Amino acid sequence: MNEIITSLVSSPLFGIIISLLTFQMGSMLYKKTGLVYLNPLVLSMLMIIAFLVSFHISFDDYNKGGQFISYFLGPATVILAVPLYKKVNLLKENILPILGGITIGSATGILSIIGMCRLFGLDELVSISMIPKSITTPIGIELSNQLGGLPAITVAGIVFTGISGVLIGPMICKLFKIDNKVAVGIAIGTSSHALGTTKAVELGETEGAMSGLAIGIAGLITVLLAPLLAKIFM
Repeated sequence: MNEIITSLVSSPLFGIIISLLTFQMGSMLYKKTGLVYLNPLVLSMLMIIAFLVSFHISFDDYNKGGQFISYFLGPATVILAVPLYKKVNLLKENILPILGGITIGSATGILSIIGMCRLFGLDELVSISMIPKSITTPIGIELSNQLGGLPAITVAGIVFTGISGVLIGPMICKLFKIDNKVAVGIAIGTSSHALGTTKAVELGETEGAMSGLAIGIAGLITVLLAPLLAKIFM
């Protein structure tokens, strides 16, 4: 019996099935309650961690299947171009404010993390690894490698930033009375990449389209600005 269980846990199907099941459970709970803090991604992560720890299952065993889900992150991000295509006229009308907002937002994200790392006395390696925190994972990992950081820390920062955007992004917009749909979408996409965009899509088609646009442009701008700003301020 133990051999069968060990074989199942070591199979890539284990990681895939547990990921899908926990996310589905989280989605059902979120739809039932409507509470922003019960985000399906957050809930599924917590459930997976609790399950692995409770049954003493290693992350390596889980990730044999979990990594296949990560493979689809890139194609899933590309799909976000569909709502953008529907709002292409809106993009043309606001191209300069959009590009300006994303550029300033990206630069602010880089400088703020450098400042925070200095404030808390974190070493240079951790600081460099955290610089790509606000861009989508595939680009962030490559940028981290280019800067000499640790991709594992970068991924953790990206996930935390994305979840933060989902949980508090809309509240910040409401607090500061930012009700322009283009501005809301650009702000969320620039600061919290694809995870934040999932929340922007819930807010509306325009917000989702602009947030999806911000993911790609913010990634490109960050790749261009990060080495320069890191060299100047670190």
